[in-house]
Amino acid sequence: MRALWIGVAAAALLAACGEGPTGESSPAPTQQSARQDFAAAPDTASLPQRLKDGEVKPGQVVGTYLQRIELIDQSGPTLQSVIAVNPEAVAQARALEEAVASGEEPGALYGLPILVKDNIETFELPTTAGSLALKDNNTGRDAPVIARLRDAGAIILGKTNLSEWANFRSSQSVSGWSGVGGLSRNPHDLSRNTCGSSAGSGAAVAAGLAWGALGTETNGSVICPSASNGIVGFKPTVGLVSRSLVVPISPSQDTIGPMTTSVRDAAMILTAIAGTDERDAATAEADDRKTDYVAGLEGASLEGIRIGVLRWAQSDDPREQAVFDEALARAEAAGAILVDIDEANLNLSGGDAFTVLKAEFKESLNAYLAEAAPEVQTRTLADVIAFNEANEKEMSVFGQDILIDSEAMPGLDDEGYRTALSNAQSATREGGVDRFLEENDVQFLIAPSFGPAFKIDLVRGDIIANSAGAGWVAAIAGYPHLTLPMGDVSGLPLGLSIMSGKWMDAEVLAVGQAFEEILPPRLIPTFRASEIEAEGFAEAASPAR
Repeated sequence: MRALWIGVAAAALLAACGEGPTGESSPAPTQQSARQDFAAAPDTASLPQRLKDGEVKPGQVVGTYLQRIELIDQSGPTLQSVIAVNPEAVAQARALEEAVASGEEPGALYGLPILVKDNIETFELPTTAGSLALKDNNTGRDAPVIARLRDAGAIILGKTNLSEWANFRSSQSVSGWSGVGGLSRNPHDLSRNTCGSSAGSGAAVAAGLAWGALGTETNGSVICPSASNGIVGFKPTVGLVSRSLVVPISPSQDTIGPMTTSVRDAAMILTAIAGTDERDAATAEADDRKTDYVAGLEGASLEGIRIGVLRWAQSDDPREQAVFDEALARAEAAGAILVDIDEANLNLSGGDAFTVLKAEFKESLNAYLAEAAPEVQTRTLADVIAFNEANEKEMSVFGQDILIDSEAMPGLDDEGYRTALSNAQSATREGGVDRFLEENDVQFLIAPSFGPAFKIDLVRGDIIANSAGAGWVAAIAGYPHLTLPMGDVSGLPLGLSIMSGKWMDAEVLAVGQAFEEILPPRLIPTFRASEIEAEGFAEAASPAR
């Protein structure tokens, strides 16, 4: 079904439009030409202005990205980052063109194609969370964030693959794998993982399959795939963006975030999607807190900015540390004042943090499933567990111990849950991010986002040799966190993390813009089959002659 959706949509566009990305007639590209042109993605930086100026039209842009999805994601390297394309994308793009031609003012995201993680509802496609139990979840609804994107003129290009149930199923999971979408692959090295759970969004944006994408994060699910695929990812303050009509894990930690190739593009998306939603109580303050995040980037500078360096979260690999040290040196040269923070001293129990997630997952998922599409047969977490047990595909790679443990949890009125939530939040807020900022008189905290993408292992699951980073602190606290490219090791991207306190989203994006201006440009994927294809590796791996 996935292949049919993608192929039919692309063919329909080419037949209807007869245009390539420049407006000229162009034949359907061959496999050979596509393989030679994998890296030639559209220029995302100039695309918004070119669309507004009329240099390119939404239909043409949609066509370009649909071609790349078919030739790179479905064929060629076979990234498997896109579960399905929007069958109405062509018609919607054409309607948008006509509306603007008739005098309608183009929105801030006019004609920009955006992919959406497949746990966020869009009316054209089912919302599966990657699970075959939800393959028929055609609700015919738009989540509020999707409605806001459309109001801003964006085109919903399709749905991206994800770690099934947003990576909240098994302690031995393979990130980027779902029963519906299969296994997503990292475009920088196809033998390596995309990280998760917003795996498809990260891989697709890095590979140039969309201008931008939405991911969701509970604990690292925007930041890790963004860093591992070499793009920008932003996790907003929990409560800035609505989570209504999103398959949930944790109301206290879940949020939606933009994944793009630049800080500016992330700010554009955030400006569109931030705001209060009466169906999501956490967003009560969002209208008062949101701002024009793009305007906030103007004049961004590191001059005189005090920044805490989380030395306790840096890598013990000298190659990775060299990349981080270079980023720090560039920041100091740009006028930043760096303050080392050597110890975490967090009074946090991992058991408390996990208790919160399991308890909230059971409660919130049951509520979501109760209102799923009529065709959906699994109406509770217990139903999902039973479905998986009876489905060979679902159990072919790993089990579901986290689902089983969650089903055994008491309700949210349980004293143990309430205590765990209080402990986890106070440890990461007052005893964590807030304390780091205050005690060191700094405005932001930085660290490596993660190590290089790890190897895909379908037998043992995710094996992370070096887990640098401190994003889990911001995730549990519900505070803003930005990752952006800072360099690479052997052709594998590394990200720089920037965090701060609650509602400091605009400030984090602005300092991120200042960092982006001094750091190396993002790494363009080569779609190599393994690291031995990287420069110098093939020769080193060959026997002596």
